[in-house]
Amino acid sequence: MTVTGGHGLVGRRVVAMLRDHSPAEIFSFSSKQYDLTRQADVARMFADQRPDIVIHLAARVGGIGANRDNPGRFFYENAIMGIELMEQARRNGVEKYVQVGTVCAYPKFARVPFSEAELWDGYPEETNAPYGIAKKALLVQAQAYRAQYGFNAIYLLPTNIYGPGDNFDPSSSHVIPALIRKCVEAGEQGEPTITVWGTGTPTREFLYVDDAANAIILATERYDKPGPVNVGSSEEISIKDLVDRIVTLTGYRGRVLWDATKPDGQPRRKLNAERARREFGFTAQVDFTQGLRRTIEWYLSDGVHLASTAA
Repeated sequence: MTVTGGHGLVGRRVVAMLRDHSPAEIFSFSSKQYDLTRQADVARMFADQRPDIVIHLAARVGGIGANRDNPGRFFYENAIMGIELMEQARRNGVEKYVQVGTVCAYPKFARVPFSEAELWDGYPEETNAPYGIAKKALLVQAQAYRAQYGFNAIYLLPTNIYGPGDNFDPSSSHVIPALIRKCVEAGEQGEPTITVWGTGTPTREFLYVDDAANAIILATERYDKPGPVNVGSSEEISIKDLVDRIVTLTGYRGRVLWDATKPDGQPRRKLNAERARREFGFTAQVDFTQGLRRTIEWYLSDGVHLASTAA
């Protein structure tokens, strides 16, 4: 079995969980070993590893700022990685292919909670549309390959994922690690205020990394249908309430200022996760506040935040 993106936030947990209970050999690798945007590297990876199952988690991804600054790169690299990997998986006789997509593929004004049946009912939110559309194109590819070649490809739509091991680089991080770092550093430096992008009114849904990894493994084992499947907690929180919760958990005592000149992103996000429960028995287990606490503790442990501050 091969797990692309096995050194990333979710990939590390998927690989660890698989190795805990699977007798099969699990391969993962870095982009330095195999650059999945290069056809020759993808071919070499299949020749070297000869997997019977592929879980494709590798992605070029970031928060609102990174998406806004890199729309061409995010579209091209995510599309070309998935297209080439799936094509060569088919040619190499892979028995099952798991494509992990993104909640960013949903229309900007999708009806809440987001249902898989409404995935095509509008254009994604503009700041992350290139990324979301590149990922959504891989659903079309998976369904087309199933129809023409009988290729067993499934497609998952996870919500925003967070947890220990997340990316805390402010130039590319998502909202939770960015806020944790901002609050911790401001507290340590005695800053009286922090500034957060947007108005605080949008909502998001978050899934703890262990829950996400468990969902991917359950789907790999139990799901074999063409329809996409939402993977989430089905719990919605406003960005303002999220900031308040992280401020409390990090112990930051200053004020929060909102920069309304910066984009809010999609107005609301909340998934209908009933299909995942029905089809492969997945429900999220980790309480959101507990998950945030674990993520903050990880960031504070072993000098992780000190190293990131000095970088």
